[in-house]
This record gives sequence, C-alpha cells and structure tokens, in this order.
Amino acid sequence: MVRKILIIGVGGIGSFLFEILAKTNNYTITIADPDTVEIKNTYYQNFYAEDVGNYKVDCLNWGSPTKSRYEILTAKQIKGYDLVICCADNLDVRRLVYRLGFQSECKGKWLDLRAQGRNGALISYMADPKYSDTFLAGPEGSFSCQGESFNDGKDTTQIHWTHVAIAGIGAQWVQRWFNDEQVKDKMVINI
Repeated sequence: MVRKILIIGVGGIGSFLFEILAKTNNYTITIADPDTVEIKNTYYQNFYAEDVGNYKVDCLNWGSPTKSRYEILTAKQIKGYDLVICCADNLDVRRLVYRLGFQSECKGKWLDLRAQGRNGALISYMADPKYSDTFLAGPEGSFSCQGESFNDGKDTTQIHWTHVAIAGIGAQWVQRWFNDEQVKDKMVINI
C-alpha cells in the first residue's frame, strides 16, 4: 500500500522530519517549500554550506521525493494525500491546512508540528476543533523555530534543538498512525 505524505515546510522541523521518514522507504513523500537556504539555516536546519542559495526542496534528496517550490494556497494542492504535515514557519499556512483539511475534496488528515525556542507542539486533525482558535492564535507572518534568542546566527551558543525533538516525535506519530496504533491528538513539550 502506497502511503502518500505531503510535508509543507522543510526548514527547522521539516528538513529533519523528511529525512527520518524518507529513510524508512515506507512513504511516497512530496515536500513543498518556496524558500532558499540562508547561511543561518545551516546552523540548525538539515542543510550545509554548499546548499546556501539553493531551494530547500532541491537540497533534500533521500528517496527521490516529489518537490514543489510553490506555496500551498489551494485545496487542490493537498488533495490526494493520506497525510498532510504542516511544518511551515507561519500561522497563515497552518490556518490554510486546518481549513482545507476539512473540505470534502481533501482526505482531511493532517498533522501540525511546531517549535519555538524551548517549546514544541504536535497537533493532529483528531484534536477537538473547539480548540482550533487557540491553536491558531498568534502573530501574523513568519517566525523562527529558534525564537528571538538566536539573533540570525550571530550567536550559535543560543541554538535550541526542540525542533529536532518535535521532528522525531512527529515521525514516531506518523509511523504509529499508519500502523493503526493509538496516537495522541495533541501534545505540548517544554524542554
């Protein structure tokens, strides 16, 4: 059985999540991210100095994923996946996934992974929708999984690794979910 996954955002969380899942050879994975690698990304994301200036999706090659350099903006873009995993760095994309995930032409199965500083969260489509406003509250625009302390890579002693922990937790959730094992509907961690 082919298990189709879409990972939206392959930065701090998504670049590690993709590699973990791709190594298992259990999934057909599409990765979507319009961003290019910046030097600061090489300190805490799954990229290297030679990747700087290239599209993030083009730098990740385990298992020959399908790659998209386009933003996810429509229901058609998430149609046909068994699971959509949002690792994007802004709430606007998350709001879109939550909203589109429940439309009839989509399978409606999504996982939201996020981290900022020492805090991380896993939220799934199974979470009570009455909490959606709380899950989707926050500032507009993009934010880093490093929080404000990282200061654009000028002080690498302040790097947080919660995003890597969340990628691992997310990968375990995906494995268990596809194996019809019990999984949590939501989880928040503070390291």
